[in-house]
Amino acid sequence: MKVLFIGGTGIISSACSQLAAERGHELYLLNRGQSARAVPEKAQVLHGDIRDADSVRRALGEHEFDAVVNWVAFTPGHVQSDIELFASRTRQYVFISSASAYQKPVGHLPITESTPLHNPFWEYSRQKIACEERLIRAYREDAFPVTIVRPSHTYDQTLLPMDGGYTVVNRMRRGLPVIVHGDGTSLWVLTHHRDFAVGFVGLLGRSAAIGDTFQITSDEWLTWNQIFAEVARAAGTEARMVHVPSEVIARHDPEWGAGLLGDKSHSVLFDNSKIRRFVPDFSPHIPFARGAEEIMAWYDVDPVRQVVDPALDALMDRIVAEYGAAGQG
Repeated sequence: MKVLFIGGTGIISSACSQLAAERGHELYLLNRGQSARAVPEKAQVLHGDIRDADSVRRALGEHEFDAVVNWVAFTPGHVQSDIELFASRTRQYVFISSASAYQKPVGHLPITESTPLHNPFWEYSRQKIACEERLIRAYREDAFPVTIVRPSHTYDQTLLPMDGGYTVVNRMRRGLPVIVHGDGTSLWVLTHHRDFAVGFVGLLGRSAAIGDTFQITSDEWLTWNQIFAEVARAAGTEARMVHVPSEVIARHDPEWGAGLLGDKSHSVLFDNSKIRRFVPDFSPHIPFARGAEEIMAWYDVDPVRQVVDPALDALMDRIVAEYGAAGQG
């Protein structure tokens, strides 16, 4: 197939680009050429800015595609522009939504594609919901060939799972307490990007997927206490966890709090039977214990990557000082 990825070198998309190229698809990447991640050898790069429709038209020329995937669409305006750009250029348009769009708190588990979408806590999620609504209307009214994919927390070797990234690992290695939201027992799902790619690439070109929605996640369920412990183990240290309510964190840092209250503080379990029906070879097998080792190996091979945010580090000290005695775990 002839496939266009808008982006294609990000945390999730880089593995999908690699797999699509390995499977022989004629892969084009439309981006500004500014990513540090390598482009697959067989992929062709079209230089353009997706936020500039004229730039995109110049880059695309007369190209048409079997599938177009936008990895960097976040608002209804973004998808409206795509509808206008690609309605006559592709047989399938894939929108990358988010599992954070599911109702919070979740009404029932496991989460399926039919779980209602409603997130009053996080603007990012509300924007994704609005994007889905616009695209479904375009499908119903104008037969725009959309497929919606909802990843959950998907990572590669560069992405630590906790807010604060390497700053948290640095605190672990210095023997300082690290903040875990709630009591640390809520369940979370982490998906390695190579596992995700198998399910995702299998959907490309599937006419039966048009007008439909798919979640693609791992089947491994971990508590946040376990996640922090696995990172600490891979970092060769221990995690001194201080448990702090998400509401308290939100008072200190509204942006950090929005991601917790709108997503990470809620237990999530996903039913992946639908993606397995459509893509039988989807079988996630990379446990986070192995993923954590990959992440720490990536950070430790180059000290330049070990960036500590002094302001966040100081904020964590203040939160621990305020709440640490009550939340020590």
